[in-house]
Amino acid sequence: MRALVIEHDPGVPAGLVEEWLSGRGADLDVWRIATDSREPDPGAYDLVVTLGSETAAYDDTVPWVAREQQLLRDAFAADVPVLGICFGSQSLARALGGRAMRAHRSEIGWIEIDSREPSLVPAGPWLQWHHDTFAAPAGATVLAHSAAGPQAYTIGRSLGVQFHPEVTPQIMEAWVAAYRHELDQQGVDPDRLLKETYDRAEESRAAAWRLFDGFLARARRVEEAVGGS
Repeated sequence: MRALVIEHDPGVPAGLVEEWLSGRGADLDVWRIATDSREPDPGAYDLVVTLGSETAAYDDTVPWVAREQQLLRDAFAADVPVLGICFGSQSLARALGGRAMRAHRSEIGWIEIDSREPSLVPAGPWLQWHHDTFAAPAGATVLAHSAAGPQAYTIGRSLGVQFHPEVTPQIMEAWVAAYRHELDQQGVDPDRLLKETYDRAEESRAAAWRLFDGFLARARRVEEAVGGS
C-alpha cells in the first residue's frame, strides 16, 4: 500500500496516522507541500492523507493552497480515497465544491461528538483545536456534529474529520508550548489539557485505530460495490 501524506507545517505531523500506516506495512511518501516543489500524481498512491495546518483552507494568498486543492480534485477523479484531518477536511470539502470558512466558535479540548455512524466515526472524546469549519460538498454525507458545527463526512471513498485523531501526547506538548496564547484567549487551562491528553492516550489511540481501520475498510467496500455494479 502506497500512501501520500500531505504535511503542511512541521509542527503538525502525522503522529498516530503515520504509526497506523507503518503498522499496516504502507510505503509512506510525506509531501511537505510548503517547501517541496514536487507535484505528486495521486493516481500513483492507494490513499492520500491531508493533515492539519495553521493556515486557513480558504486563504488563497498562500501559494500551496491552490496546489493542494488541485491534487485533491485529481485524487477524487482517480477514485483514490482521501482522509482529511482538521484543515485537511476543510481543504477536501472546498476542493470538491463545498466551503471552508471561519467557525462561529472555536473548539479546543477533548470533546465528544454526536455521531450518526459510530462504527465508522466513534463519538470520542476527540481532541479538537480549530477556529475554522467546513460546509460539506454536494453528494457528501455528514456523519457527525458538535455544538460548533459538522465534525465528519464521507464523499465517494473519502472521509473528512474536523478533529485530530492523529494527536499524541508528544504532539500536544509541542502545541501547548507553541500556542499557549490561544489557550489563554479561549480560557483553556494548558496543564489540565496536557494531563487529560496523557490520561486519554491509550483510549484515544484505540479510537484512532478504529477510525483509520474503518476508513480503509469503507473505502474498499465502496470500491467493491462500484466494481460489482
